[in-house]
Amino acid sequence: MREANRIVALILAELEKEIAPGLTTLELERKAEDLCQKYKVKPAFKGYHGYPYILCCSVNEQIVHGFPSSRELQAGDILSVDMGVVYKGFYGDAARTFAVGDISPQARELMQVTEKSLYKGIEQAKVGNNLYDISAAIQNYVEAKGFHVVKRFVGHGIGTRLHEKPEVPNFVPVNANKLPLKVGMTLAIEPMVAVGTDEVEILKDNWTAVTKDGSLAAHFEHTIAITSEGPEILSQV
Repeated sequence: MREANRIVALILAELEKEIAPGLTTLELERKAEDLCQKYKVKPAFKGYHGYPYILCCSVNEQIVHGFPSSRELQAGDILSVDMGVVYKGFYGDAARTFAVGDISPQARELMQVTEKSLYKGIEQAKVGNNLYDISAAIQNYVEAKGFHVVKRFVGHGIGTRLHEKPEVPNFVPVNANKLPLKVGMTLAIEPMVAVGTDEVEILKDNWTAVTKDGSLAAHFEHTIAITSEGPEILSQV
C-alpha cells in the first residue's frame, strides 16, 4: 500500500509539471500512460466499471470523473486530476486540483479550503475516534468558509480492491451509526467542494459530474493508514 500510493504521488507530481495553458487533458492522459509503464504499475481506473481512461480530468465546474479530451486548458482554469494504480495487487488512489496559470481569488480560496479540509479530516483518523469524526471535521471546516460539500460522492476503504468498505462521507449522514476507527484501516479520504451548490448533474457520457449551477469545484484526496501513532499519509512522496 505504501509503495502503490507513493507511485501515485510521484505520477501526480510529474503531471503537475506539464499543466499549462494550451495543454489538452488527452496529452496528460498519454503522459500518465507513459509513467505507469515507467513505474511498472497498472492503471486502476481504466476499465473499472467501463471507465475508458487512466485519469479523471475535471475542469472548472466538473467535480469528478471528467474524461480526458482534446479541450485545451485556458489560463484561469482549475483542473482536478484523480488517479489510481495497482502495485503487486494493492491499490493507490489520490487526487489533486491544480491551477492553470493565474486564477481568480475565489478559485484560489476554493482550492485552499478543499485541501485544508482534507487535512482536517485526516487529523481525526485515529484510534478512539469514529468514522464520522473525519466527516464532521471536513464538513464543519468547509461550511464555515462559506463553501459546499458535494454529498453525491464519498471516500472509501481501499486495499486489494479500489473501493472497499467503509464509505467515508465528507458530511455527517442523518442517523449515522458510529464506526470505530482501528489500527490497520486504510482509507481514501476525498473531499469535493463547490462554490455555489452541492447539487450535481451527470453529463451524457454517464460519468462526468458537474455542479448544477455551473460553479467551480475542487477535489483533493489522500490514501491514509490508521496506525497506533496516528494517521499516516501514504499518497505522498
